[in-house]
Amino acid sequence: MGKRAVIIDQGDFPRTEYPRYLLREADYVVCCDGALEKYLRNMDSVFGRERMPDIVIGDMDSLKPSVRKRYSGLLIKEEEQDHNDQTKAVRYIIGHAADVSDIYILGGTGGREDHTIGNLSLLMEYTRMFENCPRIEMVSDHSTAFAITDSIDIHCGEGRSFSLFSPDNSLTVRSAGLQWKTDEVVFDNWWKATLNRATEDTVHLEFSHRSIALVILN
Repeated sequence: MGKRAVIIDQGDFPRTEYPRYLLREADYVVCCDGALEKYLRNMDSVFGRERMPDIVIGDMDSLKPSVRKRYSGLLIKEEEQDHNDQTKAVRYIIGHAADVSDIYILGGTGGREDHTIGNLSLLMEYTRMFENCPRIEMVSDHSTAFAITDSIDIHCGEGRSFSLFSPDNSLTVRSAGLQWKTDEVVFDNWWKATLNRATEDTVHLEFSHRSIALVILN
């Protein structure tokens, strides 16, 4: 079984037990630079002790000079602006920790809506950016989100709220185990397959062709 990495993003720091459990059990912890101070404020309540992140990554423009100096040994400065800090963190883990099979992103949502939408959409982009991409989930106090690229069985539990998004309006997704079938959905706007509900423990999605889509479970 591979190791687990957790990325701390700059959105809402989790308060509920499941995402905090993921953080406590992580083999690697990577902070985006703007999330470092938030992580440090919450560290003791999560771990009951000091547990410094393994690295802090970003362009460092959101860190005070005193913080940069104090934690200089943890900092990895990447100034390129083509990718956001979340992507820089994912890229670093994939490039430097070949033993990682699962990446969990905490704090990817909340705060600015444009950041939330961008961060969620990047989950789909990572499947195209990285060959043999590990499983990446964005987990918050309210939901779990992950990308899929082909037909799949999702074991989510009966009654779970289920939303499906895709930027591919040529994609058809036949479904089983959902209250409202997605068979006729044309993915030409974000709301088209949202606010559904699982009627069985396992939801089956059958893609018309290999593509990208995003699942959000609440």
